[in-house]
Amino acid sequence: MSDAIDELVAIMDRLREPGGCPWDREQTLDTLRGYLLEEAYEAADAAASGDPEKLREELGDLLLQIVFMARIARENGWFDLDGVARGISEKMVRRHPHVFGDRTVADADEVTRNWEAIKEAEREGREAQSALDGIPASLPALLKAFRMTEKAAALGFDWERPGDVMAKLHEEVDELEREVGAGEAARERVRDELGDVLFVMANLARHLGVEPETALQGTNAKFMRRFRAMEAEARRSGRALRDMTLAELDALWNRAKRSERD
Repeated sequence: MSDAIDELVAIMDRLREPGGCPWDREQTLDTLRGYLLEEAYEAADAAASGDPEKLREELGDLLLQIVFMARIARENGWFDLDGVARGISEKMVRRHPHVFGDRTVADADEVTRNWEAIKEAEREGREAQSALDGIPASLPALLKAFRMTEKAAALGFDWERPGDVMAKLHEEVDELEREVGAGEAARERVRDELGDVLFVMANLARHLGVEPETALQGTNAKFMRRFRAMEAEARRSGRALRDMTLAELDALWNRAKRSERD
């Protein structure tokens, strides 16, 4: 494996050196940020697809972005790819004392609590010392809510049971319903209350052991499949969805659902 990594690093070196690729030579850390995010999402999609070959390819594309950024960092005199690998190796050993040390743990929840405690100790002496430091600003909002409250929960700030979160969810939905009933004048309050509902939903997902971004992506994919089935059936009948009544659209939707179950 090291030979393959060395070859990839050598290819990137050649692309960035004088006489290399003009496009690769003009890239910066800032211009690569969007590609990094795009490749990460494509790798996540490949992981969900269950297609090993697709996953291998997308992980390679993601690895390329890491090698690319590490090369630019080396040009700036900061670190190289070895430094990246060495740093994460040291961190993984340090944060798994129950594997590489003499600490014992009862379950995965205790591992999470220990992980956050170790991170908190690592932050001592630094300028910023919040348990929420390190959560990327560009994370999707639902996933960010999940990660923030995961960290807070590791420090004991959490509901005790899923039922407690459900009760809070009902409370927030009631508040949202009241603001919706207030009409146009309450638009800003509706936005705030809807945000509260989504935030509690992220907490509920965490308590149920479900990653909410993945769950919503699954529902999005399901909606897309069924809606496309509706469009296909409408085309076969020589009609357009926009020309159908809501009752006809509901009937198409229900047939698409039954077809999936069958």
